[in-house]
Amino acid sequence: MDSSSKNLLFEGEGTDASSYKQEWIEIQENLKQKVVLEDDFTWIISPQSSCLDQVGDDEGLKYIGGVDVSFVKEDPSLACGALVVLDASNLNVVHEEFKLVRLKVPYVPGFLAFREAPIILEILDKMKQRAHPFYPQLLMVDGNGILHPNGFGLACHLGVLSNIPAIGIGKNLHHVDGLNQSEVRQFLEAEENSTKNVIPLVGKSGQTWGAAMRSTPDSLKPIYISPGHRISIDSSVRIVKLCCKFRVPEPIRQADIRSRLFLQNLGGSGNLTI
Repeated sequence: MDSSSKNLLFEGEGTDASSYKQEWIEIQENLKQKVVLEDDFTWIISPQSSCLDQVGDDEGLKYIGGVDVSFVKEDPSLACGALVVLDASNLNVVHEEFKLVRLKVPYVPGFLAFREAPIILEILDKMKQRAHPFYPQLLMVDGNGILHPNGFGLACHLGVLSNIPAIGIGKNLHHVDGLNQSEVRQFLEAEENSTKNVIPLVGKSGQTWGAAMRSTPDSLKPIYISPGHRISIDSSVRIVKLCCKFRVPEPIRQADIRSRLFLQNLGGSGNLTI
């Protein structure tokens, strides 16, 4: 993350975040101009084998990072940021990093990134500075990309500031451009659509914001996929498909499981303070 980008990330320590909403809107708008919504990487996904392959002599996709932030139920200001790195070929976890923080920025709808992004960016910065061999080439984020009320969700924020291709995965659908969660679910559940696992999310404006995907055959609830940065909607969907053993893609599922376990272990040892 370069110094100019760092200056655009406002953490708001010790302040009432709502009083900075206008400043946050301006930061989002500035960062939104940097979002790339097309494939900007060297690896490809083979349509024949549905595998991740190399392009010529370029390095293929090896390491996918899963991002999640978990909170202590008894103290919601205490959070654990997790970055779990998986081997793209077999979805085994090869590395995990955690950061326990005391958050001073409350949750404000539409501005989740100003609460959670600094935690993950610090983990990424430290890995990059150490030239860590498992530094992720792609991020999957428990949050949205462009499928966001302001068109710039957590996955966009992390992707732009880390300059890593990023995909947002939402468990619920925001009301964006006339999109309606109940209508999407009804469409997927209709008998005539029983063979359709993915539908594009096209708003009233005609813009495609992402896709709803039934990630496993027995899943009743779809997940909502949208690009965050340096990746297209089509590639986002295809990569997410390869990463789903359960409803939630494995990189995010593992980040969630392991961040919660990290907090549990700290609580059991009496070290859950900061």
